[in-house]
Amino acid sequence: MSQPEKILVRGVNWLGDAVMTTPALQRLREAKPNAHISLLTHAKLADLWRHHPAIDSVLTFSNDDGVLAVAKKLRDEKFSTALILPNSPRSALEVFLARIPERIGLARPWRNFFLSRRVAPRREEIKMHKRTAAEVQQLNAANSAVATPAVPASAHQLHHYLHLAAALGANPQPLPPRLEVTEAEVIAVKKRFGVRDDNHAPLLGINAGAEYGPAKRWPRERFVAVAIEIQRRTRCQWWIFGGKADEELANAIASEIAAAHAGPAGSVRSIAGQTSLRELCAALKACRLVITNDTGPMHVAAAVGTPVIVPFGSTSPELTGPGLPGDVKHHLIKSNIPCSPCFLRECPIDFRCMQGISVETVMDAALRILG
Repeated sequence: MSQPEKILVRGVNWLGDAVMTTPALQRLREAKPNAHISLLTHAKLADLWRHHPAIDSVLTFSNDDGVLAVAKKLRDEKFSTALILPNSPRSALEVFLARIPERIGLARPWRNFFLSRRVAPRREEIKMHKRTAAEVQQLNAANSAVATPAVPASAHQLHHYLHLAAALGANPQPLPPRLEVTEAEVIAVKKRFGVRDDNHAPLLGINAGAEYGPAKRWPRERFVAVAIEIQRRTRCQWWIFGGKADEELANAIASEIAAAHAGPAGSVRSIAGQTSLRELCAALKACRLVITNDTGPMHVAAAVGTPVIVPFGSTSPELTGPGLPGDVKHHLIKSNIPCSPCFLRECPIDFRCMQGISVETVMDAALRILG
């Protein structure tokens, strides 16, 4: 019996981007049902792929692993084909040094030599241009009347990965991003954090941080105001999400919601910095909805099936929004500001893109989801 085709997918390094690669992986599995598909990913993301039907095995690397160490690990696996999802020179060099015969990736200077098949960029691709402070000022000048061109759904980042997978015969038509979480994992995380499993007290989530920078963060006091009012109306329970760096922010939000006495005792809890990646996936799945900034957990929540409400300011929901572009289950909210999206870490003016998204707008979206 012949051995199955061994395909390596070199994964991306950021949580949100990794979730956006899942449609391409699903399509690759459809095109290659009998192949053995391995994913090379940073160790911090390894658990994201547990139970995923598109992947047979996961290989990992750490920050301490150099190019030669990664290449040797890959060489020992004797892959016949590598699909390189990042655009970096290093990712192409790794598979070149691993002597994988077929190496497919996006054509880019400084790495084309390492590829056996160079994939041309898509015509629909839109560059995420960081505006300068001068551009932001000019666009918001009183006499500025710049019309923002419509962005087609095909410009979304998930189409970039589908385009690359299509070079291996995969269907480029989009699918919703998908992560797998078991019911047992959901039950375990609810038990760990003491959630009352009561249908009359829905569990909702808030994720008020954003690692990229403050320009992506809706004001903290607005998260608090929304949470208090929704709790008054629904008697819900709140989990406040975040990483280690968000613990102070999440604890403050939880304390302010609790101080309003809008819900039963113990109905709000910060779990920031207390979850593994698998527990984060399960906790987001446990929620009826999550109000979140544009960040990695936003993508995870949508991919495990939880509706998200997202205030967008410095970034573009058309290019990197959660879920399948156009999915009405999610509410992606932005104010019509000429300089948005600017793709900056910090606003050089008065943060009008986020200040223009009201508490009432976000609350109405939440109440529509909750029915």
